[in-house]
Amino acid sequence: MSLADLAIVSAMALGCAVVVGLVSLVVLRFMSRASLVLQLCVIALAAVLSIAGGMWLAATAMFVTPGDLTVLLSVAVIAGAVSLALAALLGRSLVRNSRQLIAAARRIGTAEELEGGGRHSNNEFAALADELSATSRRLAESRSREERVENSRRELVAWISHDLRTPLAGIRAMAESLEDGMASEPARYYAQMRTQVDRMSGMVDDLNELSRIHSGSLRLSLQSVSLYDLISDVVAELGPFAQSRSIALVGDGTRELTILADPRELSRVVGNLVMNSIQHSPAGSPITVSARETEDGNAMISVIDAAGGIPEKDLGRVFEAGWRASNSRTPETATGRSGGAGLGLAIVQGIVHAHSGRVVVQNVPGGCRFDVFLPKIPVTA
Repeated sequence: MSLADLAIVSAMALGCAVVVGLVSLVVLRFMSRASLVLQLCVIALAAVLSIAGGMWLAATAMFVTPGDLTVLLSVAVIAGAVSLALAALLGRSLVRNSRQLIAAARRIGTAEELEGGGRHSNNEFAALADELSATSRRLAESRSREERVENSRRELVAWISHDLRTPLAGIRAMAESLEDGMASEPARYYAQMRTQVDRMSGMVDDLNELSRIHSGSLRLSLQSVSLYDLISDVVAELGPFAQSRSIALVGDGTRELTILADPRELSRVVGNLVMNSIQHSPAGSPITVSARETEDGNAMISVIDAAGGIPEKDLGRVFEAGWRASNSRTPETATGRSGGAGLGLAIVQGIVHAHSGRVVVQNVPGGCRFDVFLPKIPVTA
């Protein structure tokens, strides 16, 4: 066959394939809601019809003898039957995989965690199944986290309500006694009322601070801060309260260690950690507050007590708002600091994060240790 004849045959085959392809596209358009198996069978049938049509045109143009055409059409029919069977099998496999993925998506929607991606007929479905499984795990973790936050919020509301109700009831009782003239020592009642008001004011301040932290409205006034001086000030402030409970409060650290921080907020961090240790430490036990430079050139403030440690199951909840290590509902007020609402450590974490740092807690022999890691120059600066 000459090149000219080959070009004619090729043009005939191309024309037939284009026509059959266009017709197939129209059919597939009308079958857009049909089963994937039928659509694959249409594609396989279109390929066979294109070949058979090209052969028939070639025979019409006398490029193929009738005998050869019969042989070629027989081969095309057999190949077409096999192609249709393979297309049907592939379609059923794809449909089965798609149904598995649909079921997996439904389980995700019903908060049911997927165990794994499963086996699929091709990499694309397998990758999609793996992604659905990963999404399921992330959603499960998110739901668990949201549930913990919601439970913490409920506990916080309940505890705040209890802690506010207690001083309010005391103030009301003392006010009624004063009104009725039943108070034998009015001056003592006035002092107690002021103490209760200070307690409630401290809790309100804690709530306001936590609200500013969570809303992102906490603004730091950064300046050079000597950690040794800051720790010394906190020890001097809380020393009398520690002594009243026979607790040895000791400050230590590197004198030359200076960082860029908000001195007021950072003082609150150290004060809350020390108050937390004082409130839970037995009489006669020591509390050590120190500051030193870490190996990576940043700063670390440590508060170590001998309060017996924290149960391992509760270590992950220490910094949740409203969490408390005991069933006590009575806040300490001897220092003028509030601490009974369960917000102190949550505030500590929020302030440390605002300084681009982190705070961790771990049990040590006889007690626990809080470590605050701070960069010398926070990213927020």
